[in-house]
Amino acid sequence: MLNPPMAMYTLLADFRMIRERDPAARGPLESLTCYPGFHALVLHRFSHKLWRRLPLLARLISHCGRLLTGVEIHPGARIAAGVFIDHGMGVVIGETTEIGEGCTLYQGVTLGGTGKETGKRHPTLDRNVVVGAGAKVLGAITIGANTRVGAGSVVVKDVPGHCTVVGVPGRVIHRSGVRVDPLAHSQLPDAEARVIRNLMDRIDALEGEVVALQECLRDVALGRPLRPRCGGQAQNLQDREIIEFFSDQEPGQDGEQDSDS
Repeated sequence: MLNPPMAMYTLLADFRMIRERDPAARGPLESLTCYPGFHALVLHRFSHKLWRRLPLLARLISHCGRLLTGVEIHPGARIAAGVFIDHGMGVVIGETTEIGEGCTLYQGVTLGGTGKETGKRHPTLDRNVVVGAGAKVLGAITIGANTRVGAGSVVVKDVPGHCTVVGVPGRVIHRSGVRVDPLAHSQLPDAEARVIRNLMDRIDALEGEVVALQECLRDVALGRPLRPRCGGQAQNLQDREIIEFFSDQEPGQDGEQDSDS
């Protein structure tokens, strides 16, 4: 159970995150009264203290918090100081979830389990993880520090730190050592569009290869000397990107180092 000074530090850290992460926050009074995500965290921290001794009362407080804020946090979840839940409506956080300092959750996020197993069955979010609106992080997996999960993604596997994850199922599409900007949702790359564009480029190159080979066959049939080069160039980089997107392997496997890691 947290002592009073530690509890006060935790609440102040949660409160400061509102001004740090939300440019719409105009003042302390508005932040204190108009942010259901903050209210949900306050109620959760109280219910979490009661979880071991009075589990029924803890669940009742959690349920009241859900009715008041639209955020459902199980009293058993462990949430560090300085977490920000923006808008909050529809957020669900399971019993064995662990959330590190500086994490941000947007509306509609689910940190849930994948079955009826006992023990650890919900995700662990390391420091400064950002989970976009509507994203689902499922199972006893770990999301590394400074990772950004794109809106609407479904993540069911461990993700290393300093990554960007998008898609269904979630795929690691970028790695770097740069700290996550929690508000830069427009900068998430479109992995599917990039792969489709690469496939179109590859088709165009193959069509050029076929045309060149047909010309070579005509030259052979007519007894003309062959031209120095028939066909296009292989697009190894694009082929590798396409294979990585459609496979379950992470970038940089098969003995190769990822260029961004």
